[in-house]
Amino acid sequence: MLIGGEWVASESGATFEATAPATGEVIGTLPEGTRADAERAIRAAGRAFESWSGLSAFARAGAMRRIAEAIDRRRDELSRTLSLDQGKPLEAEARDEVEELIAYFDMAAADATRVEGLIPPSAGAGKRVFLYRVPRGVVGVITPWNWPYTMPAEIVAPALAYGNAVVLAPAPSTSACAGRLAECIAEADLPPGAFNLLTGPGPVVGDEVAANEEVAAVGFIGSIATGRRVAARAAGKDVLLEMGGNGPLVICDDADLGAAVEGTLEGCFLNAGQSCTAGERILVHEAVHDEFVEQLTAATAERIRLGDPFDPATTMGPLNNRGVADKTERHVNEAAELGAMLVTGGKRAPRHGSDLFFEATVIDGVTGVMEIAREETFGPVVPISSIRSEEEAIRIVDNSPYGLAAAIYTRDLGRGLRFAERVRTGWVNVNEGTNYWESHLPFGGRAGSASGVGRVGGRFSMERLTELKTIVVGLGG
Repeated sequence: MLIGGEWVASESGATFEATAPATGEVIGTLPEGTRADAERAIRAAGRAFESWSGLSAFARAGAMRRIAEAIDRRRDELSRTLSLDQGKPLEAEARDEVEELIAYFDMAAADATRVEGLIPPSAGAGKRVFLYRVPRGVVGVITPWNWPYTMPAEIVAPALAYGNAVVLAPAPSTSACAGRLAECIAEADLPPGAFNLLTGPGPVVGDEVAANEEVAAVGFIGSIATGRRVAARAAGKDVLLEMGGNGPLVICDDADLGAAVEGTLEGCFLNAGQSCTAGERILVHEAVHDEFVEQLTAATAERIRLGDPFDPATTMGPLNNRGVADKTERHVNEAAELGAMLVTGGKRAPRHGSDLFFEATVIDGVTGVMEIAREETFGPVVPISSIRSEEEAIRIVDNSPYGLAAAIYTRDLGRGLRFAERVRTGWVNVNEGTNYWESHLPFGGRAGSASGVGRVGGRFSMERLTELKTIVVGLGG
């Protein structure tokens, strides 16, 4: 672990193994952090905060660029670690995530120099008011295993750029990736303790990061259940929560079906469906339903290649862990038992190296009573439902507890914009799949939904990672 600028073991001496989901082989050993380790990291961050926040915005921007340069130098190593530790295909996905990781720190370098305040008028003619944007202090960051580089970077990069000190507690199942990222940050010569890495069980190190009184703000990306526990433990702090969704994707009767098929492939099979914006409710107008299913099934057979993450021909790797594989299998089996029709796939494929491989699956006739429609599956599944109208689609989307992202395919841009403005999600794509996004744009759940609060994405994370400080000056005379 990286604590106070030093690479250290757990104070208990305990370790845990990192295993490759594609083979089950042990690929590394990591320290199993304790609450005492977490407290040590938080104290180190607290000590570093004054010197780090006291640097000019341009000096911090330079540090962010040095991190980006370190990642760039080690991009091959980071990509291979990602394929080993998470399971992403090296050529189809892992290299792209590392490329985006570089972009996050480059973007943070630019945003660091754009933090601006205000000079509002005072009620007194002899006074002047200055509103400064200032860093919050120690920011705890708790992140998931599905995008083990870019999900931490979404919060870590801007938090550091704005002058906060950071303690990162990543998901245990991809902590080898987190270690590689921490090595790159360590190369950038930040003050010791400005960035700290804790590895170990979430209910231990993550819980301490969320609850510790010396942590000023908490950023969390992950499941709804865990996010709610984090929010409860972080009571009284400012929190940034980016949680789950089920990515409803609506295909209207006038849709370009070729484009809709492309968007569905990307929405459902990118990262083996392990994305918070994955298309997990495909709502197809009855007039084009049969043709869409036919085209999608053919495209799935032709384009999706399940297999060894290091094979250049592979487009989809294994699921990351047993929990998500078991849930995917349960959701598919329950839907079939309740009357849905398996069009293709539907089972595990251990012949590829482990029982975490799951076939690309298309399932039709999904209804709202099925778990696959009500919950976040997080697997490589296309759950298709037939609809009769735009109004029915909006009712289905808005009846969901989620509110993260949605998409619609239609040639009528007026219809697309009406849908986008009415549905209760934080992000809507028109004629793009649910997984399309741009990292500099604000991303997060709609208020009142189970998908979180606050926004990640470039300068839009500033609201949660800085705060306003009011200074009133009497001019005298």
